[in-house]
Amino acid sequence: MSLGLDVRATKGGHVNTAKTQIQPYLFFDGRCDEAVEFYRRAAGAEVVMLMRYKDSPDPGMAPPGMSDKVMHGNLKIGDSTILMSDGHGQGKPNFEGFALSLTVANEMEADKFFGALSQDGKVQMPLTKTFFSPRFGMLTDRFGVSWMVYVAQ
Repeated sequence: MSLGLDVRATKGGHVNTAKTQIQPYLFFDGRCDEAVEFYRRAAGAEVVMLMRYKDSPDPGMAPPGMSDKVMHGNLKIGDSTILMSDGHGQGKPNFEGFALSLTVANEMEADKFFGALSQDGKVQMPLTKTFFSPRFGMLTDRFGVSWMVYVAQ
């Protein structure tokens, strides 16, 4: 089914997608600080930016009781960016219908990342050799985020 939209071209010519990125934005509902520390340890994440609601130039954006919570965070894992927030702090994060795929260089790295990310989480498919990878596994981390760890062939 076509909606008649063509993102490849506009009246002015070709759309430049060279710097276009898709970045997951995860809402941790009050557990963002904990998630930042976990991903720093488990995945070597680097904190690029972290803004709390109380630091916002628009004080009206902070939900009641959330001034010390994370309004916006930016983590870098390898060449990838994960954006995050505490959202409205309802305490019920819901990460369904997607998984973050972590591609690593070798089996040793797969073992390391898989073990660290699955700590206090749930292994859905243990790391194993598959027809498409020497090491592939799936897990849900302690926050409910699904991950696939994969060594490219």
